Amino acid sequence: MSAESDKVLGINRLPVFPLPLVLMPHEMLPLHIFEPRYRQLLEDISHTNKLFGLSLFEPENEFQNRPQTNTIGCVAEVRESKELEDGRSNILTVGVIRYRLLEYLETDDPYLVAKVEFFEDEDEVDPNTEALSKEVFLLFKRVAQAAHNLSGQRGEFPDIPEAAPEQLSFLVSAAFNLPPEEKYEYLEMTSTRGRLKKVHGILSESVKQVEESAKIDKISRTNGHANKKIDLGP
Repeated sequence: MSAESDKVLGINRLPVFPLPLVLMPHEMLPLHIFEPRYRQLLEDISHTNKLFGLSLFEPENEFQNRPQTNTIGCVAEVRESKELEDGRSNILTVGVIRYRLLEYLETDDPYLVAKVEFFEDEDEVDPNTEALSKEVFLLFKRVAQAAHNLSGQRGEFPDIPEAAPEQLSFLVSAAFNLPPEEKYEYLEMTSTRGRLKKVHGILSESVKQVEESAKIDKISRTNGHANKKIDLGP
């Protein structure tokens, strides 16, 4: 049993916060809480486990006024919370573990509460997964470094530690800043190796292009003379 599954041991229902975004396990996400019902949610979980479910919901694409059942979400754990004078709050959350939304429960709470089941990636016995994970990590570092060197892109890619394959696959997927629908596809995958292969493909296509752009940007900032010093004297 993982540390993530330990956090939800014995839990089969969650308050649900529908948002037009996808949260990955291990991903950090700041949120601004202003609606009264979600202020109440935050107050309620502050006295228990500080966990709530974050489910993708885009009203313009939905027939219902809430996320559909049998869809995938991610448990968010509140790590930091600062209440403002007017009752709003700024919180910092981290993704813990994924869940499948089974059904909504009738409660007196002003927010959605759902019965859920938690799941993680399938156990895979593949000696090549570790090597693939290391390749993904090195490729990501190259892309991140090149992006940091480009003007206007500093800080676009977060620092990611070398982690276990499953955790790394989620962190790199989160760093791509994908549209919610595409990011959701990574969230619902249950193969660590499959997720790593997808991000490896994206990184492989990106690394040469980004490094070349960074090289051109560096040359342009030296007036096209690469590493040569420019003599401005008589």
